[in-house]
Amino acid sequence: MKEACGVFGIYAPGRKVANLTFDGLFALQHRGQESAGMAVSDGNTVTVVRDMGLVATVFDERTLSGLQGHLAIGHTRYSTHGASDWDGAQPVYRPVGRAGFALGHNGNLTNTTELAEKVGMFPGSIVSDSDVVAELLAHAFPETEELSAALQAVLPIVEGAFSFVLMNTQKLFGVRDPYGFRPLCLGRLGPADAPEGWVLASESPALSVIGASFVREIAPGELVVIDEEGPRSVSIPWLKEVGPRLCIFEFAYIARPDSKLYGREVHATRCRMGELLAAQAPAEADLVMGVPESGVPAAEGFARASGIPYGQGLVKNRYIGRSFIAPDQQARGDAVRRKLNPLPETVNGKRLVVVDDSIVRGTTQRSVVRMLREAGATEVHLRISSPPWRWPCFYGIDTPSTDELLAANHTIEEITEILGVDSLAYISVENLKAAIGADGGFCDACFTGDYPTALPTSTPVLFRVREKPVAYQAVLPGV
Repeated sequence: MKEACGVFGIYAPGRKVANLTFDGLFALQHRGQESAGMAVSDGNTVTVVRDMGLVATVFDERTLSGLQGHLAIGHTRYSTHGASDWDGAQPVYRPVGRAGFALGHNGNLTNTTELAEKVGMFPGSIVSDSDVVAELLAHAFPETEELSAALQAVLPIVEGAFSFVLMNTQKLFGVRDPYGFRPLCLGRLGPADAPEGWVLASESPALSVIGASFVREIAPGELVVIDEEGPRSVSIPWLKEVGPRLCIFEFAYIARPDSKLYGREVHATRCRMGELLAAQAPAEADLVMGVPESGVPAAEGFARASGIPYGQGLVKNRYIGRSFIAPDQQARGDAVRRKLNPLPETVNGKRLVVVDDSIVRGTTQRSVVRMLREAGATEVHLRISSPPWRWPCFYGIDTPSTDELLAANHTIEEITEILGVDSLAYISVENLKAAIGADGGFCDACFTGDYPTALPTSTPVLFRVREKPVAYQAVLPGV
């Protein structure tokens, strides 16, 4: 039921937005590689197309040409604990109101079972936590007949991490949970004095790729409604006031380096992580190299601060996805071998400082160290630009238990031996936050065990409940 995905939404009267949504999702492909989908409205109908695979696999020119409309949301999925199949693909659709609504979700809820019971969904019938939220909203419609009112009624009882994009035939909605665990930003098409449309996206590069300007981040706990009058905030009666707790791992790994979070460029913060790590845990070496790609900026910073030359010791096959978000352990190991290849003339006979962004299961690092040793490296000193990951994440990252977390079950000395490195050091939590240097708060529970919310007491059982259609379509009566 845990999803750390990419979401996108656009409202642009007079524009055919399906192609823009495709480009936006393509810019968010790093956040999820298992399925993709979009919902498009022409003002009268809501059409949803979703399927397994990458964005460019699910959508082609023929598919996009049939999606007419000026309003759309999109989703690219990374399943973490639920089934990796078509049933979990998004957006989720419910045929209520004038012509139904669609929902895309980035995050993971912690009270899914309790919410499901409120609408009579039993364990085994739940496809995803996003499906439960859609059902709650659908049940609220007989009383509200308006999606914004349904959101105001439902959101206060939803717990955990969520950045939602939603739409009906006329309006686009975006909302973040009160903690702001997962990012969401607002962009503008056209000049400030004459906007041509508005965009919501998990990360800012999805704005620039379609020619939109970054306006601001959606605030934690904020609901934004976008229609012909532009964006406006709608009050949500949250049950309690809390401070912002953006996932700190967005800075360390998840987000693209050209994204802006808390007003900080992610690439610059990763370079600063490397600089502070070099001061905290120096090493005698001939070359500093990064594990592509999210380890490279920290390696650059480590080299700059240490005075050790920086070099490229690994070549990445850029046509393969991220191994961390492969759906199972065997797939992750295979992905590392297909993705990375050492440069023997660069590393042969060298003492290496190898910088990576994190150690979760250790799959990548074991493979990398083995390849570098075989290529002739005499020493491998591993430096990690995030602290030891010792606690599971319940807010949308694939660590549902401590069983798979290397640092939860072994000391640093033991991990050093398991990975086959000459030395190992992690950046401290204090230096990680100092590198980011933002005023906002963070969720660092995966490193500290300090969870901002109550944790789930049970996990619903998932199973497939639908056959795969080409698309959902709800038609306004009389049209």
